[in-house]
Amino acid sequence: SLSNHQVAVGASVGIALAPADGRDAVELLKNADMALYRAKNDGRGVYRFFETAMDEMLQARRQLEIDLRNALATGELELYFQPLVSTGTGQIAGFESLLRWNHPERGQVPPSEFVPVAEEIGLIVPIGEWVIRQACLAASKWPAHVKVAVNLSPAQFKSDALVPTVFSALSRAQIAAGRLELEITENALLEDTDETLETLHKFREMGVRIAMDDFGTGYSSLSYLRSFPFDKIKIDGSFVRDLSKREDAMVIVKAVAGLSKSLGMATTAEGVETEEQVKLVTEAGYTEMQGYYFSRPIPADQVPALFTRPAGEKDAAVS
Repeated sequence: SLSNHQVAVGASVGIALAPADGRDAVELLKNADMALYRAKNDGRGVYRFFETAMDEMLQARRQLEIDLRNALATGELELYFQPLVSTGTGQIAGFESLLRWNHPERGQVPPSEFVPVAEEIGLIVPIGEWVIRQACLAASKWPAHVKVAVNLSPAQFKSDALVPTVFSALSRAQIAAGRLELEITENALLEDTDETLETLHKFREMGVRIAMDDFGTGYSSLSYLRSFPFDKIKIDGSFVRDLSKREDAMVIVKAVAGLSKSLGMATTAEGVETEEQVKLVTEAGYTEMQGYYFSRPIPADQVPALFTRPAGEKDAAVS
């Protein structure tokens, strides 16, 4: 106990052994630090011994950081777009913008690899601001009824620059605020409830739509629906994938659609990949669908071709 308070202490440990892992204190400490970095990445509260491969991984990681810092300035980042399809008409109602990195040597680097790095080195906010601006500019070239959705990271959502960035992006692109939809996951809502509410209400006043993304994957999703002013719920694709495998999946999918309707919220079913899933989520009452059945994410210059495709038609690449 500390000052009559119970304190739980945890530790992650990196270990380097002489002489195999270093011939002097400086080298041993450097290698122990690399082992500690691995221990923290593996979940904390664990220990790891130094391995030669760790040095190679660290060098690769540092190079990735350097390249990522240059990516914004050199135009290597690009937005891809995946359609949101209306269940009622089969027409495209909007697009979700998805970030891609076209590395000059490595080719396309997956977001799962570079987004965590951007978060750790403090680049996720400026990158996120770039995404908002580019998404709005892209939407300005589409039909006026088609909206664009942008994912917000927790760090970006807490940034004081977020609201001014959105306002500036809308003004620059000259699109209506209602055509922009900001997608927020539960992680962005975990702290500072008052500040979160204030930010969400500012967007509401602007006319920007707010969607709760990956609904059903967190612990407190239902309480957030009561506490925060959402316009839409996007149910996680894992529930859609289970529709033909588990009876309880359909119960959950229908319950979410019913709850959303009673709260006056729209709904999007993510991860739709088959004709059967299209039928089931439509019957369940969802307002929109998204997934490979309709289209994989595509570059901005390929978007216009989707507007001329027959309503509800599946992607030709889907077998």
